[in-house]
Amino acid sequence: MNNVYIKECKTIEDTRKLAQCFSKLILNGCFVSLYGEIGAGKTAFVKLVAEAIEVKEHVTSPTFVILNEYHSGKIPMYHFDLYRLENEGVKTIVDELREYSEGKNLTFVEWAEFSQDEMPFDHLSIKVTYSDDDTRIYTFEYIGDDKYKIIEGLKNC
Repeated sequence: MNNVYIKECKTIEDTRKLAQCFSKLILNGCFVSLYGEIGAGKTAFVKLVAEAIEVKEHVTSPTFVILNEYHSGKIPMYHFDLYRLENEGVKTIVDELREYSEGKNLTFVEWAEFSQDEMPFDHLSIKVTYSDDDTRIYTFEYIGDDKYKIIEGLKNC
């Protein structure tokens, strides 16, 4: 069993299909760490997943507010951005990160590289990169015990 799944998306429609498939696999909750350069497509993926789980609110990047909450979809969705907190600031929200990793929630954490390894043990990591032709490459990796089901589900979409 491989704990990594890589998907190339050449168009926004490819990314939408990936987000729709992903959304069907996380309805019991998932904590997701997002990695990637500025402009790689982290927030775009979050927006497409929100659309797929029928979030009614306008989804925006939480860069300046640290956390956006959405409660109108099939499951509650929380969207953190650690970029402005960087290393020292993350220490102030570690308890919140752990709290949002429990239960039937979908929690995204952008700029997880600033977390100082404070992510919950059992989570999914998504690294977003892009090539010269604007192809986005999504690398999904599970960390822990039960997220391999998401990887296996993505392989079958």
